[in-house]
Amino acid sequence: MTDPDRIPMKWEEETERKFNIVLEQIPALIRGVAETLVSKKAVRIVREDNRQLVEEKDMVAAFFSETPAGFRKDMIRSLEELGVDYKAYGFNAD
Repeated sequence: MTDPDRIPMKWEEETERKFNIVLEQIPALIRGVAETLVSKKAVRIVREDNRQLVEEKDMVAAFFSETPAGFRKDMIRSLEELGVDYKAYGFNAD
């Protein structure tokens, strides 16, 4: 049986670009772990909604879900620098 987390999921081009930029700002030592956790969470969100495409709202939800508190301010700053309005998706800087 195929692991659903292993089946590739299509990302909106601009969302994937922003995702990669945020990842580049994460320390190299933990970047791979962050990429895996956040991308898997985004894909799970999309699959649970029976959709086929990862959108900005999914990326934001995944970053907020998977980013430890100690790194959250940096993550929020990165999103803001990219013009991502995370508040529009129900998330706060607190």
